[in-house]
Amino acid sequence: MARQLDEQIAGRFPVGQRLRVLDVGMGQGTQALRLARLGHQVTGLEQDATMIAAAREALSGEPEGIRERMRIIEGDGRDTGVHFLPGSFDIVLCHGVLMYVEEPDPLLAGLARVLAPGGLLSLLVRNADALAMRPGLAGDWTGTLAAFDSVAYRNRLGLDVRADRLETLTATLAGIGAPLHAWYGVRVFTDNAPDGAEVPEDVETLLAAEERAGRTDPYRGVAALLHLCGVRG
Repeated sequence: MARQLDEQIAGRFPVGQRLRVLDVGMGQGTQALRLARLGHQVTGLEQDATMIAAAREALSGEPEGIRERMRIIEGDGRDTGVHFLPGSFDIVLCHGVLMYVEEPDPLLAGLARVLAPGGLLSLLVRNADALAMRPGLAGDWTGTLAAFDSVAYRNRLGLDVRADRLETLTATLAGIGAPLHAWYGVRVFTDNAPDGAEVPEDVETLLAAEERAGRTDPYRGVAALLHLCGVRG
């Protein structure tokens, strides 16, 4: 996903431009910190205290210049209007968040509002059109049949959450003024890998295969996750 995001950034902004980035639901700050290391000015918005503590700890080990480029705000992603003025950011990330939001449209509208004209909105969502893949490949045929007609699923944390369909999100992005520019699949081949699985020695080859599949039909359509990139008009 990071490679996909970098491809979109390189295609939209001049090389070397310091961009204003907002990471909504930043978690432990993996992407936020990566972009700060690349020279961008990054704001992370997160409501979970444990995740904030992890992000602050990771940031504390960075050189001063990187620490100065990143700030962390405690808050709900649905309240971006409380924290930020319209058009405040060149890039807005919202990765792995929508599955926990029952009604995502107001959240997405708020993200588009703080995005500057020509700015990039990056979403990572669970793919509702491929919910039958995981139980099917695991031989859970009852779960497979149930997944075809549902957008609800239970994640690996044991939480009941929801997925999104590409067609629905495409319409939503158009409606909020940030129409879909590009989309990718994420975790096409590796979604059923067990938690804690050892990283293989040929991980670069694995990543190359996943990256190729994530941009190629029909493989990307059955990926566990979808990475959607909208552009603010």
